[in-house]
Amino acid sequence: MNRLAYVACLLPALAVLAMPAVAASSRSPAEKPNRIEIRNFMFTPKTLVVPVGARVEWINRDEEPHTVVSANGQFAPSKALDSNDSYAATFGKPGTYVYYCTVHPFMTGTVIVK
Repeated sequence: MNRLAYVACLLPALAVLAMPAVAASSRSPAEKPNRIEIRNFMFTPKTLVVPVGARVEWINRDEEPHTVVSANGQFAPSKALDSNDSYAATFGKPGTYVYYCTVHPFMTGTVIVK
């Protein structure tokens, strides 16, 4: 089989392999999850901007437990999150919500609701 015929045979298979990447990249911004990862003793992203009514999820990717606690009592605190545990809060009012980890108080983050 010559090279051109070989490549022509592969094209349908390559097109199928590329489909999931195209579908994933066509996701609308409204579908983007509002997720904050806890990794390497940091909240990432450190600041997250969301619209009013957004649900924000924190997920612990560290091997150490962490908490998510509002600095001003603006939302309910999480329990201690073990590895891969998650916690979510819904933000119904505009404002700036500063939070931290009670186990490691140097870990801080902010959710800005517009």
